[in-house]
Amino acid sequence: MAVPGNKTPAAPAPGSAAETELFATDAYRRSFDSAVLEVDRDQGRVALARTAFYPGGGGQPHDLGTLDWGAGATPVTRVKRDGGRIWHWLDAPEPPDRGTEVFGELDWDRRHTLMRTHTALHILCGVIWTEFHVAVTGGNMDPGKGRLDFPLESMSTELGQRVERRINEEIAAAREVVVTFLGREAADADPALIRTSANLIPKEIDPLRVIDIVGLDKQADGGTHVLTTAEVGSVVVTGTESKGKGNKRIRLEVRPPA
Repeated sequence: MAVPGNKTPAAPAPGSAAETELFATDAYRRSFDSAVLEVDRDQGRVALARTAFYPGGGGQPHDLGTLDWGAGATPVTRVKRDGGRIWHWLDAPEPPDRGTEVFGELDWDRRHTLMRTHTALHILCGVIWTEFHVAVTGGNMDPGKGRLDFPLESMSTELGQRVERRINEEIAAAREVVVTFLGREAADADPALIRTSANLIPKEIDPLRVIDIVGLDKQADGGTHVLTTAEVGSVVVTGTESKGKGNKRIRLEVRPPA
């Protein structure tokens, strides 16, 4: 299934993701209705029948937003996958009861900034793969900025400037960003996915969710992304660091689209 953008499906999304993890099949969904499946009063959190809140993972932070069950919008302060469910921590004296219908709404500005940042980091990954044929070894992000580590032998300001120029060229190319769900056997046989160490992902995860910046980068990924590279805006490389032999770090920030 092509996501976001809902283009012609390439493969069906697994039923669980399509029905319960709305962020996996529609990154642009800002609000949703659901029912409370489980309540943890000790921690002030609830699990929902379905959610558009991304629970965090792969370096991308969890979403923020609100839940409303009739008494006004209540802030969602944390979201995390735990024990097979996605839990939502609430800034409220008492969480809603099991079975309560709720209306969820994301902090969209924050989510969209994270989508742009996440796609920018995948562009960086693709540029480094194209230039040096090395895989990313680690990374992290906050809204509007992030970093990736690579097993490069050397790093310099000049290399950072060169990478910044190449990233912005790929942004200007307006490459389509597509999500597909790929059966594990096919994923393991795809040489394009080796840059993401897909072989390290537990075998029970089948199918894999794959992000494809068409013509540049393709990797297993559970996070949210924009529709095309043009939506990222522009990128500034803000730092290049050596973290030891064969471990170099590139930091970047995203700027809004014109």
